[in-house]
Amino acid sequence: MASSGTSGGGGSPGSPCGACKFLRRKCAAECVFAPHFCAEDGAAQFAAIHKVFGASNAAKLLQQVPPADRSEAAATVTYEAQARLRDPIYGCVAHIFALQQQVASLQMQVLQAKAQVAQTMAAAGPQGTNPLLQRWPLEPESLSTQSSGCYSDMYCGFGDQEEGSYTR
Repeated sequence: MASSGTSGGGGSPGSPCGACKFLRRKCAAECVFAPHFCAEDGAAQFAAIHKVFGASNAAKLLQQVPPADRSEAAATVTYEAQARLRDPIYGCVAHIFALQQQVASLQMQVLQAKAQVAQTMAAAGPQGTNPLLQRWPLEPESLSTQSSGCYSDMYCGFGDQEEGSYTR
């Protein structure tokens, strides 16, 4: 936590943290933002939070989180605010879907590579049989291209689209 006389935001004693610098106010010793938004680049990070959520809502959110988890909460709120500014409709969900599609595509590539190796080994005959290949799953049913952890049904229609092509 911040000690009296310093902001705890990484600056010199008496300098405001990044959030207070952005809000143009004096940084109090008990400032909830000071440990998480340094004086140097914290103002730029906090600008996104302020624009998307508001300073008061962000302060309330951080105060409700246990002190041990506040740093992670501040980083998460910062990431979500920046993602929401880049994509006002989907926010970070668009990035999650893109990553899910990439994982599904890579899983299919691995499955195809395993099948190709198995075919090559089978064509080589019994002398080329590798015991490791016998344990690999070669069933396409073992992989799913659709994520089961969707936020709601309205977001689940992206599995059939190409990577990065989201319709809005």
